[in-house]
Formats: sequence, C-alpha cells, structure tokens
Amino acid sequence: MTELLFDLTFLLAVPFWALMILLPRWSWTHRIVRSPLIVLPIVAIYAVLVVSNLGAVWAGVSDPTLSGVRELLGSADGAAAGWAHMIAFDLFVGRWSYLDSRERGVPALVMAPILLLTIMLGPLGLAAYLAVRPQWPQRLG
Repeated sequence: MTELLFDLTFLLAVPFWALMILLPRWSWTHRIVRSPLIVLPIVAIYAVLVVSNLGAVWAGVSDPTLSGVRELLGSADGAAAGWAHMIAFDLFVGRWSYLDSRERGVPALVMAPILLLTIMLGPLGLAAYLAVRPQWPQRLG
C-alpha cells in the first residue's frame, strides 16, 4: 500500500506541472491552477501515511533531532510521507509562482526552467523565481 501511495503522489501532481510548463497561456490552465485545491489529493495521501503512523511521526516532529528525523524518513512509510509532503508543497509553491508570474507578465520561457527547478529542487526553484520576480513589477489594474 505504501509503495502505491508513493507512486501515486507524483502522478497526481504531473498534470498540473504539465499545464503550467507546457500550456501556460491556455485559458483552462489558469482556471484549473488558480484553485489551491489542486494539492488536496496529495495532502490526502500525506494524511493517510501520517495518521497511520502518528506515534512515530509525532515523536519525530514534536522534538526533532537529526537522528530522529533520519530514523523516521528511513522507513518506507516515513519516506513516502516525506515525499508527499515535498510534492504537495512544491506544487503549491509552483502554483503560486505560476499565478504570480502571469500577473506580472513574466515570459513563459523564463518560467519553464524555474518551474522545472521547483519540481526537482523545490526551494531552489522558489529562490530562482524570487530572484527574477523583481524584473517584472506587478501590473496595476
């Protein structure tokens, strides 16, 4: 079951990433991606994995130590939950970057590699977007 949830996690995010990267100007992309609920299926997977291991997870996050977090993420359930956590947050950050970039008029060719970086290395993608964002001031009106 854990492996299925792990595999399903990224598969649920892929369509939204594909829309933002490959079809950024399509009207349906904006309609779909503007809903924060796109992350809900991944959050549900995370919840299943965390609730079924609540004792171990709570112990790992309520008083975190490097060895405790390593132990938690070293289990199949912990790794799958960690993966779901990353995928949900990366998608939410990518969604914000996409929507904000559309409001500012950031070119799709600038955003595509930033969104790819966000998929692969979330915080670095966010940093890249925050670095280029000031070049396109928010449009008024």
